[in-house]
Amino acid sequence: MDWTADDVPDQQGRTIVVTGANSGIGLETTRELARNGASVVMACRRTDRGRRAAADVREDVPDADLRVEACDLASLESIHAFADRLDDPIDVLVNNAGTMAIPRRETDDGFETQFGVNHLGHFALTGLVLEQVLEGPAARVVTVSSALHERGEIDFDDLHGERSYDRWDAYAQSKLANVLFAYDLERRFLTAGVDAKSIVVHPGYADTRLQFRGVEGRGTWLRTAARRLMNAVLAQSPERGALPTLYAATAPDAEGGAYYGPGGLGNMRGPPERLASSDRSYDRETAHRLWAVSSELTGVTYDLPEPKTPVSAAETPSRP
Repeated sequence: MDWTADDVPDQQGRTIVVTGANSGIGLETTRELARNGASVVMACRRTDRGRRAAADVREDVPDADLRVEACDLASLESIHAFADRLDDPIDVLVNNAGTMAIPRRETDDGFETQFGVNHLGHFALTGLVLEQVLEGPAARVVTVSSALHERGEIDFDDLHGERSYDRWDAYAQSKLANVLFAYDLERRFLTAGVDAKSIVVHPGYADTRLQFRGVEGRGTWLRTAARRLMNAVLAQSPERGALPTLYAATAPDAEGGAYYGPGGLGNMRGPPERLASSDRSYDRETAHRLWAVSSELTGVTYDLPEPKTPVSAAETPSRP
């Protein structure tokens, strides 16, 4: 399919929450949703950056319905406070915010930052706003992963990299956790019989600030220059990178339990298509264990039944 932002259907009357909405994929997702009439809650770690991003969107969409809210996914306290401020039904939750390939750090709650922000923060947020998500018809939870999830393994013996830490392995683990979570959430939706879909996407290789967080502060300008050159040659724009997210959030034919990403060169660029994720991502036992550990670490439980065992072919994500 050759799906573009021009194909986003009318979003009037829909409320959509986007984490990390102040830059990159999140900002372009916010822009197109607002352009098509959605009321967008911009969940940002820093509200000053969120307000600047909202002003940028309004330059293109003067009547954009935007609400900037503080939400630091590295802090369970901040996530709880943000969720408490959301009273209205949520039609779509876009779990987009993330950090990539940074030196080992810890969140306010003692989690390794990449696992804590990219997975545990979104696991907690989704659970805390689940009631509002399920209030309306045809709700969706869209979780943004990465093609690098294919490199990932869930190391339950060292989830937070305390014994051994590699910044790219930690990132890949967090992105695999995103896919496992999205698939298991879809299974729970199906088991509960609720009118909601859980969908996971990856943006391909997009030229965003996220690409530079892994090289900042590492003591050499050469890495930054090399990254800029790679982006200029290989990367697609943030606008193109946002297409899988927009498709999953709005397209009538987007399927629950599916994994969407660019269908072009190496699945790194091009229009969105349904793709197969890694073999590990379909492991229900790993997904079940990760869910239990995530709930224990965050203290957040979901008012959803566990998936049926065994899960039928119709009730589990499958390769396209």
